[in-house]
Amino acid sequence: MRFALLAGVPLAGLLTVGTVLAQESDAYSETQLGLYLDAVEAYELMQENERAVLIDVRDPVEIKFTGFAGSTDIHVPWVLADHTDFDEEAKTWPMVRNSDFEAQVKERLEALGVTEDDPIIVMCRSGATRSAPGADVIHAMGYSQVYSVSDGFEGGTLQEGESKGVRAVNGWRNSGLPWSYEIDPAVAWRPAD
Repeated sequence: MRFALLAGVPLAGLLTVGTVLAQESDAYSETQLGLYLDAVEAYELMQENERAVLIDVRDPVEIKFTGFAGSTDIHVPWVLADHTDFDEEAKTWPMVRNSDFEAQVKERLEALGVTEDDPIIVMCRSGATRSAPGADVIHAMGYSQVYSVSDGFEGGTLQEGESKGVRAVNGWRNSGLPWSYEIDPAVAWRPAD
């Protein structure tokens, strides 16, 4: 959890803590609580409330190549790429659910002294297939303010031009928020023994 403000980062305005509904939400990105923030709102909440916690649920290799939000308190992947089983039809490696997700998140939340009513913000790459189910699991663990970052770390894709399809719209990295390719060793995920 943060105990100091980052200087020099402009904030878009004050966020009223409460339910922030996604303007457009596909079924796979909806959460049971219906609590959503975009990346800028998530950052603002963390600046306004030192009890707010940011959990990154992306695969470690993904973070290595795309970057890491400087405000991340916990990194526990929702799914992991299975490098032992290339899927020739899909032309990629399958993603496998992290069977230790609940236990690892619980351990980290308890270590930080997070209470049932503290804001917990869950972020994946684009705000859909990992942050939403991860948020639901954390809510089922007894936490009442679990938000999904609707635009994730990388945001949405460009819809036209030479870079069509590139994730360069919104999201943590594209919104001018603090991030780095360096991962805090105290936050970095490690597999269970």
